[in-house]
Amino acid sequence: MPVALFDTSTPLEPLRREIIERLTGVVNDGRYILGPEVRGFEQEFAEYLGVAHVVGVANGTDALTIALRAAGVGPGDEVVVPSFTFYASAEAILPTGATPVFCDVDVESANVTVETVSAALTPRTKAVIAVDLFGSPAPVAEIRERTGLPVIEDAAQAAGAVAQGRHAGSLGTVATFSFFPSKNLPCFGDGGAIATDDEQIAEQARVLRFHGSRDKTTFEHLGYNSRLDELQAALLRVLLPHLDAWTAGRRAAAAKYESAGLGEHVTLPAVAPAHEPAWHLYVVRHPDAEHLGSVLERTGVEARGYYRTPVHRQPAMARWGAGVELPATEELARTNLAIPMSPVLTSEQAREVISAIAGALASMQATPAGSASGSPPSGG
Repeated sequence: MPVALFDTSTPLEPLRREIIERLTGVVNDGRYILGPEVRGFEQEFAEYLGVAHVVGVANGTDALTIALRAAGVGPGDEVVVPSFTFYASAEAILPTGATPVFCDVDVESANVTVETVSAALTPRTKAVIAVDLFGSPAPVAEIRERTGLPVIEDAAQAAGAVAQGRHAGSLGTVATFSFFPSKNLPCFGDGGAIATDDEQIAEQARVLRFHGSRDKTTFEHLGYNSRLDELQAALLRVLLPHLDAWTAGRRAAAAKYESAGLGEHVTLPAVAPAHEPAWHLYVVRHPDAEHLGSVLERTGVEARGYYRTPVHRQPAMARWGAGVELPATEELARTNLAIPMSPVLTSEQAREVISAIAGALASMQATPAGSASGSPPSGG
């Protein structure tokens, strides 16, 4: 039985008619930029998260850059950021004029900790980016309290997650989201948002997303053309009420894996006490993860290693990553493997994935990677 890494279409199928009607309404209305759908989504998403303000922007990368600038980050500053994350978490720092300083993560949770962040602090540190990686909240509130610094919560993968009774996206000084089509709360293209309780940060973000202007006439800052459009906002308003049900489905899928014995074959992701991950990705660990993934692919079970080359070792980050030693990051980059996860993963599919993993590991023991009759690991 083939099992896809993502299933983005099945959860949306029952909503197809409502989606088409809502998008048709936007077309008939004729307002496409910063209109009633964007305002409605901003209010509804703020209520869902439990924050005072949400500001819709064009994508999750812009959300990070604008959030950093709105929080006061600028030229000469340093921003601590994990290297085991998607490239945009660090890339977004550079347009502010600040410098990324890479920190390590906890190998069990794959998230930053107070200790890994503290080890990277300098007198020039102006802010910290804490990523809720794979949909599992980082200890954002603890980092904020212990360091006294603004913490930008990169919640791009964590819509629907909860930490100690609060939604991911409400834990930091300011949080950012991506609504890329594969995300837990998706749109049909690019889209993003900034969430905060700080009125000044929210107002600055609104100005920066529209060319640095409040009124289209006077331009106070060098800003951005970065706005969530009406069509995407309308779609998000249809999908948002279903986010909790989809998140529950993802948690049920993780429970199926655990109860069916996945942990007998690979290391399962750790979950912090009082945390409820959204499981954007379900990422296990194995010493020969790349080889395991290539064998699984041949069985029809999709699997993928993430961030095999961490951000600090990417060519464009050579200036800031040179000489940086991050042992947990390197271990995770080598040993992680994402396996199928969706809100509609069935028990049969979970058992199929586990059976495929068990079979793949048995074949790997019989025929090690790189042997004459085996297949070498695929590229990262």
